[in-house]
Amino acid sequence: MTTTVERGVAGALDSALPTRFSLTPKTTLTGQLDGAWWPYSRDLTTELPPLVEALDGRLGRITRVMVNPTRWPVVPHKVPATGHTVHVGWFTELDPEKMILLSYTVGRFDLLVIPPGTEPTAAARLLTAAAIPGSVLTAGVLMSDEAATGGRMRDT
Repeated sequence: MTTTVERGVAGALDSALPTRFSLTPKTTLTGQLDGAWWPYSRDLTTELPPLVEALDGRLGRITRVMVNPTRWPVVPHKVPATGHTVHVGWFTELDPEKMILLSYTVGRFDLLVIPPGTEPTAAARLLTAAAIPGSVLTAGVLMSDEAATGGRMRDT
């Protein structure tokens, strides 16, 4: 299920831009990913608050986020979100195409992070593929598959 939610947090980006993400539907099937997120930039301070706000109602209060620093020029230790603070950590061992969100109530969620400059048709495919229940494809595999097949699709 691909979702866009209007941003409620003003920042360097236009607050009218939707938060672009998809989540796996509730099911007993578990997979490698719980959905995907397509941010507008690589600025976590600007991008995380609207994502956390959009997900809080669905996943419970997001308290921690983990990323691989190779994809984010600056990784802040804390990011203010609506009504609370989200702690941000980084791990070089984490798949660079993925982020992990931790919630008090629901637990852990792994999201594919689609690069900000991705073409909309490719991003739509990735948002859909990352939300397939029970998928065994990792974030890195989805991105490399998209690079291979998406390139062929553009060439034809």
